[in-house]
Amino acid sequence: MFDSYSGYRLLTRLVIFLLLCLAVGLIVNHVLFVMLLGSIGLLVWHYKQISRLNFWLWRDKRLTPPNGSGSWEGVFNGIYRLQGKNRKRVSQLANLLARFRQGAEALPDAAVVLDSDNNIVWCNKLAQLLLGLVWPQDNGQRIDNLIRDPDFSSYLKHADFNEPFELPDAQNDGRVLEIRIMGYGSGQLLLIARDITRVRQLEGMRKEFVANVSHELKTPLTVLQGYLEMMQGMAEPGSANVKAMEQMQQQTNRMRSMVEQLLVLSRIEDGTGVNLEAKVNMTLIMDTIKEEANALALGQYTLKVSCEPGLNIYGNEVQLRSACSNLVSNAIRYTEPGGTISISWQRVPLGAQFSVTDTGEGIAPQHLSRLTERFYRVDSARSRQSGGTGLGLAITKHALSHHQSELNITSQLGKGSCFSFTIPPHLIDES
Repeated sequence: MFDSYSGYRLLTRLVIFLLLCLAVGLIVNHVLFVMLLGSIGLLVWHYKQISRLNFWLWRDKRLTPPNGSGSWEGVFNGIYRLQGKNRKRVSQLANLLARFRQGAEALPDAAVVLDSDNNIVWCNKLAQLLLGLVWPQDNGQRIDNLIRDPDFSSYLKHADFNEPFELPDAQNDGRVLEIRIMGYGSGQLLLIARDITRVRQLEGMRKEFVANVSHELKTPLTVLQGYLEMMQGMAEPGSANVKAMEQMQQQTNRMRSMVEQLLVLSRIEDGTGVNLEAKVNMTLIMDTIKEEANALALGQYTLKVSCEPGLNIYGNEVQLRSACSNLVSNAIRYTEPGGTISISWQRVPLGAQFSVTDTGEGIAPQHLSRLTERFYRVDSARSRQSGGTGLGLAITKHALSHHQSELNITSQLGKGSCFSFTIPPHLIDES
C-alpha cells in the first residue's frame, strides 16, 4: 500500500492524467493536440502552485502555508510539518537558553561570554555590577575597551590563561577582582570574575598577626633562655634539676628557631624589596652550602656537590640561599647516617636547575602535594626529634615564587627523594 505522498502515487496520478488526455485525443481524433493542451494545462497549474508558494514565502504574513491540492498537497503539508518541528526545536532551545541564563545568574561570580575576537556575547547581572558593564548596550563591544587596564589588555593579548589575573578596581579603592578566562566551544571564551577583597584583607591580617606575634615572642624567649642558662650554671652536678633544665633549654631553642623562621617567612611573603635585577653569584652560594652541609653531616654522610662554574642568575641572594639551604638541611635531617646526599647546580634546557637528591626513606605520594604547607610533617614525632619546625619548605616555596620558579618533588618509598627548582632563562646572567 503506497503512501499518499510517495513518488509512486504521484507517478500514478501523472500516468492517469496522460492516459485521459490520450483517450480524449483518440475520441476527437486529435491525439497530439489534446496531449499538448493537457501538458500546457498541467504546466500552468504547477506554475500557479509555485506562485502561491512564492507569495506565501515572501509576502504573506500568515505563519501557515496555503492549502495545496494534487501533487502539491504533499509539498505544502510537508512545509507545515517542518514548521511544527522547527517551532518545537526553537522552543526547546529557548528553554535551554533560559535555563543557562538562570544558572549563570545564580552564580556567585560575574560571568561574561566572549567570542574569538574578545567581543561580549552575553553577561550576567553580577558582571554588570562588578565590571561596570551595561547590558544589552555593550553587546558586541570588546571587553578590553570597557575594562581599561593596561595589564589586563596585555593579559588578554598574550592569551595565556593558566593563571588568574588580579584587577584592582579603580572605582572602589581597595577592592580587588580575580579574573579567570576559560576557552570552550568553537573559539568562545568564558570570563569569570570574583571579588577577593575580603580574602586579601584576611590574608594581610594573617601575615600581620604572624609577624607581630613572632616579633613579640622574641623578647620573652630571650629572657627565658638567659635565666635558664644562669640556672644551669648554678645547678649542682648530678642534681635532678639538671636534666629538666636541659630539656627546657632544648625546647626554648626550638621555639626560638621557629619564631625566627616565622619572621623570615613573613618577610618573604611580604615580597617587598625583591630585586630581580641584582646579580647573584651562585658559585659563592654553592661554596657556602657545601660548608654548611659538611657541618651538618658530621662525617656521617657521603656528600656529592657539583656546580657549573660561571652560571650566575639575577634575584635575591638571601632568599635563594635560604631556599637552597633548607633543601640541603632537610635532605640530611631525613636521611639515615651512611646515606648519600647529591647537590647539583647546572644548566638545563628550561633554564638553571638546583637539585638535592638523597637516599633516605622517601615520601609516600599522598604527602607530596602538602609538603610546602606550614607546619605540615610526614612524621611529626621524627620531625620533633630532628629539630624540624615544618616551615622550611614553606619558606622555600615563597622564595621561589618571587623568582618565577616552583619546587618540584619526586620521591619513592625506600629509595629516596629529589627536591629541585629551575630558574627561567631570562633570569640567567649570560655575560
